[in-house]
Amino acid sequence: MKICYFGDYNLNYPRNRVLLKGFSENGVEILECHSDKKGFSLYWGLFWKHWKIRKKYDVLIVAQSFTSDLARFAQWISNKKVVWDAFYSFYDRDIFGDGSVVPQGFRQRARWRDERQSCRAADLVLLGTEEDIKYFSEEYGIPKEKFKKVLAGADISRIPSREKTGTNKFVIHFHGNYSLLQGVKYVVGAAKILEGCMDIRFNLVGGGQTFVDDKRLAYGYNLKNIKFIEEVDDQKVLDLAEEADICLGVFGNTPRTKRVIPKKVFAAIALRKPVISADTPAMRELFIDRENILFCRIGNHEDLANKILELRNDEALREKIAEGGYQLFQERATPKVIVGDLVEKLNELVLVESHSNG
Repeated sequence: MKICYFGDYNLNYPRNRVLLKGFSENGVEILECHSDKKGFSLYWGLFWKHWKIRKKYDVLIVAQSFTSDLARFAQWISNKKVVWDAFYSFYDRDIFGDGSVVPQGFRQRARWRDERQSCRAADLVLLGTEEDIKYFSEEYGIPKEKFKKVLAGADISRIPSREKTGTNKFVIHFHGNYSLLQGVKYVVGAAKILEGCMDIRFNLVGGGQTFVDDKRLAYGYNLKNIKFIEEVDDQKVLDLAEEADICLGVFGNTPRTKRVIPKKVFAAIALRKPVISADTPAMRELFIDRENILFCRIGNHEDLANKILELRNDEALREKIAEGGYQLFQERATPKVIVGDLVEKLNELVLVESHSNG
């Protein structure tokens, strides 16, 4: 099989790295049709690059990007099956992702229209969770059969280390964009409860919407057990996660939180780290409490603090969850496994097309 990987995608974005590596490991040839231009130049450039390879591939995949109408454009210029890797809804993120409903302005209405029309134009739409499939189907009136869940997974080349170096502290690691979806304020609240535990330290990595408020909250509490680390590159994030005893997922009590399995959770289990995250419908699609993750109540800093203490005090449970998460990653979330399942579906699309043309 040959695939045209199409769009203005970021090659360094984890979703694209995972899919491209997975295709390679499954023996699929990739013909990249990529442009980083903007506006009319983007569409013109993609049109001519596609023209040169238009007869050389079997399926066109519109890669995940911020340009949500490329699936319609691809359907217009290609006579092959078009797959749109939406991954998640940008409209959902814009309207509900921060925990509050944003007034419906022109940008939001345009985003909603683009996503709906792109779903209709594509032959198959890829999303990260069943909860997102449910959301897309209900929001845009599209049958669920048109969607396929493709986990985010992680592309982690390093071998997980079981030895800690560099600190005697019990380190809690969080990284991500600061937003109400992430619920960093609940991590800060847990740190307040645990400030008397002198061995526990929190590393909070990243920045974003709620960073100033979350940092102000920690300073208002005069917390000495939190270290704020602003944006660092991906490798440094992995280094920090590898030095941790526990990695954290998401905790915000928002509609969007309940529909996602964060990329950072896949990275953590790939590093064989025990993870604590909010108990949500999306997380339950993949994880089992106390087998490969430890769940806490959503939007509850007291329960998060209790779960951190439980793992600190129970080494056997930490090891069980870390090993269970790592095995889950190997079985369900490596690039090769994720894309192997997708390739089967793509082969079905190609077969249907050949029969209809025959």
